Amino acid sequence: MSESLDKLMYSFVMEDVLKGLFIYVPPGYVACVYDLGRGVLKKVLTPGLHFKIPFWQKAKLFNTQTLEYSIFRDFNSQNERALGDIPIAAITKDEKRLAVEGTILLRLDIHQIPAIWQTIGEDFVAKIIRPAVRSRIRMVTSRFNQSDLVGEQRDKVENSLKSELERIFYPRGIFVENVLLGEIANITRHTNVAKE
Repeated sequence: MSESLDKLMYSFVMEDVLKGLFIYVPPGYVACVYDLGRGVLKKVLTPGLHFKIPFWQKAKLFNTQTLEYSIFRDFNSQNERALGDIPIAAITKDEKRLAVEGTILLRLDIHQIPAIWQTIGEDFVAKIIRPAVRSRIRMVTSRFNQSDLVGEQRDKVENSLKSELERIFYPRGIFVENVLLGEIANITRHTNVAKE
């Protein structure tokens, strides 16, 4: 009985050590490594199998594919780390209250991911992306009339919004690939919108 328990314990320890020796990075991701002695290492691990020191180094995967930040009615706003938001309340130049929906395509800069992890943390969506998107949508919307947002000026609005977001995100290691406005509706009393 004791011998079988020893073998079982040995297999658990070996599995933990061996599992801790390697980090597998799938395609479309990179890994950052936190070293107890040196902090977050500047070198990122690209897709493949990599060696790390068990118990001394911790690896964190980051998605480097295009990320879709969707702003839509059915978004679950309870999860702060989720990539998206509910419709954003904004006031146009002609003082119309609107709920703005859409999609923003983002991508993390591989070379700046260690700095993002070090200075912002894993919850960069709640700290940087969501507040900036809300603020810039409100700011850009206030420059246009309602008819511009739903008519021929829509591409001008999207380009203006993309430029404003790039100005904030690019220095932080986040690329804005595209901004695509969706439904733009008048706000009613029961409309679920982000007002912050």
